[in-house]
Amino acid sequence: MIADVRDRLERVPFEPFVIRTSDGHEYPVSSRDHAHISPRGNRVVIFLDEGPAVLLGPIHINSIVDQQTDGTS
Repeated sequence: MIADVRDRLERVPFEPFVIRTSDGHEYPVSSRDHAHISPRGNRVVIFLDEGPAVLLGPIHINSIVDQQTDGTS
């Protein structure tokens, strides 16, 4: 799934998306600056507009879905 996140971050033009995790949480990625992949490629860091950053391992990422332009998924 990290490869899928990488593909989404590299799309031109960028399209916002949401990462859903195994515990049911959803994390919006509204710009390229809101998510980064670790140098080893084994973690995704999501920077939220409010609250702390989130560190996700590959087994916890269940799906990636398109985010509508009005902020809904």
